[in-house]
This record gives sequence, structure tokens and C-alpha cells, in this order.
Amino acid sequence: MNADNRTTDFGFNKVPLEEKVKRVKGVFDSVADNYDRMNDVMSLGIHRLWKRHAIELSGIRPGHKVLDLAGGTGDLTRAFAKRVGPDGQVVLADINENMVRVGRERLTDAGVVGNVDYTLANAEALTFPDNTFDLVTISFGLRNVTNKDEALAEMARVLKPGGMAMILEFSKVSQPLMAKAYDFYSFNLLPKMGKWIANDEDSYRYLAESIRMHPDQETLKQMMLDAGFDKADYLNMSQGIVALHRGWKY
Repeated sequence: MNADNRTTDFGFNKVPLEEKVKRVKGVFDSVADNYDRMNDVMSLGIHRLWKRHAIELSGIRPGHKVLDLAGGTGDLTRAFAKRVGPDGQVVLADINENMVRVGRERLTDAGVVGNVDYTLANAEALTFPDNTFDLVTISFGLRNVTNKDEALAEMARVLKPGGMAMILEFSKVSQPLMAKAYDFYSFNLLPKMGKWIANDEDSYRYLAESIRMHPDQETLKQMMLDAGFDKADYLNMSQGIVALHRGWKY
């Protein structure tokens, strides 16, 4: 973000600071109904394995409280709701109303009721009290946040002492040949797939660009420490295509 002229990144473009939220909302308004299907296609289903591994590392137990930021269509929320049980609580939070709507419909249809709440929320300004949640998670959503430092600080604030935050996000590929192939796929094939499946080439071009503008693994780890986490680490998946960052509050 440039503090002088108040612009920020929207993919590879610079936009006025206040305009990014509107543009991101437009992207996810467009893709909401096709979001899960498109994720399956563009990751060859591997996103489900990435998320499953993150869930296994979450340490969630019955009775815990979980905040699923950018919870979207609710696949992580569904898994967490099963693990926390009737005495626990999961909050599916998203800045986009259409994504919350789709998530609520899909979880209700799946019989996930009673321990899940739904709310519209901006990750940069959460309305929850300090020290509320045992786990805060954001999956493939942090790169769309305008001020990531503020969002990370808010995640740390609402986390209970002894709790953990997890950030699952596309990251920097470490192997040069794979990085080259990944770039070709992202900028040549992915937008075409978006046009074919969702009739929306521009939104998927933005998704590819937003991944490249996201902080790399070490940078994000340091940002978490600067934002108030007492300890942070990360685990690369698929040669760094995705990284799982974890932060602890003591």
C-alpha cells in the first residue's frame, strides 16, 4: 500500500484504497455459485487435500470456539463443526454476502445446524471481543484483504491465550521449473477455464494475479510476529504452491 496517494494492489493493478473492497466483492459475487466447482477444476481437487491437512493440524477439540474468516461456501466450517460438537461453536464469517448465503444454504442442506453461526465481517475490523476463539482460520482469503497487517492484528486480538491462528494461502513456489509451469498455467489456462466454467475470465485472471502479489512465506511469517503473535511457522505444500502459516498467542 502507498500511504502517500492511498492506493493498493488489485491483482497487478493499482486502485484507490477504498475501491479494493468493492472490486473484491464484485469478483466473489461473480464466482460464488461456481466457487467450489471451480476450485476443484483449477486445483485438480488438490485443494481438498490441502484443507484436510490443515484441519488435521488445527488441534480442534469438542467444546472449542472457531472463527472461520473468509469462510465462503463453508467446507472448512463443516469440518470444524463436526469436531467441536454440540458444546462448541463455529462462526462462518465473510465480507461477501453472496458467499455467506451460499455457505449457509449448503451447510443447512447438509444438516449442519445448531453449532454454526453466520456473519458478515471485515477481517480488518472484527466485532468480536478480545480472547474469544480457540482457533482463527482464514483459507485462501488473506490475499484479498486490503490491509493484511490490520487483519493479522485482529486475528491475534480475538484469539484466546493458548489459541492458534491458521492461514492457508497460495504462496511462492520454490522449484524453478515448477514455478515456470505454474506461471504458464495461472496466466494462460486458468482464465480460460474461468471463462469456460463460470463465464468469467476476468475474475479468474485477478485470482491468478492476486496470488503473485501475496507476501512470500518468510515475509508473511514476519508479518504475523509483528502483528502480535508470539510464535509463527509455516509448512509448504505442493512445493510451495500453498503454504500453511500458523501463529500462536501465549
